[in-house]
Amino acid sequence: MANLNRSQFLAPMVTRWQPYRCYRRSELPAALAVWLLDTASLTRRLQGLCAGGFRVRVLSQVRGRPCLDEARVLGMRRGGLAIIRQVQLLCDEQPQVYARTVIPLSSLHGRLRRLVHLGTRPLGAMLFADRGMSRGVVELARIRSGERLYADAANDLRYTQGEIWGRRSIFRLANKPLLVSEIFLPGFPAVDEARLPR
Repeated sequence: MANLNRSQFLAPMVTRWQPYRCYRRSELPAALAVWLLDTASLTRRLQGLCAGGFRVRVLSQVRGRPCLDEARVLGMRRGGLAIIRQVQLLCDEQPQVYARTVIPLSSLHGRLRRLVHLGTRPLGAMLFADRGMSRGVVELARIRSGERLYADAANDLRYTQGEIWGRRSIFRLANKPLLVSEIFLPGFPAVDEARLPR
């Protein structure tokens, strides 16, 4: 009988998110700090960097149960359902960011039903164009190999890097919440702050 590694039978570890204030800037990767702490539209900033074009690749969009920590931060009841959308943001055809959006079904009323029909349009552009949008505290996480979120973000991209970083926050439209997590993939471009579009 083959000698199996015990770790093959363990459930994936859960990512630990903390408010950005819990991190000293020196703890963050120098090339990513400005991106992790920025509160403007990530979509807009990426579009300003992509000489060869920016686009959204939809990996999946399903109706299902979010992870327990996602349901908790959204204030959802146990077993509540949501639309879970997973995409990659591509710059010059290279995946740069993995984004996961969780929208409780209870948020999908009235004009917010359009969120289900985004297709390859970027969610960020729609959120930041809405004058009634509000954003909660940005949380950061160091996401390590072996965590469920790392596996989702890396997908089939054959990354060997031991950790990646991400941020997430609750957005409210018409006072209804949705959770957006943005994970910066290995190879994310390091650029001078002066080059970033304002």
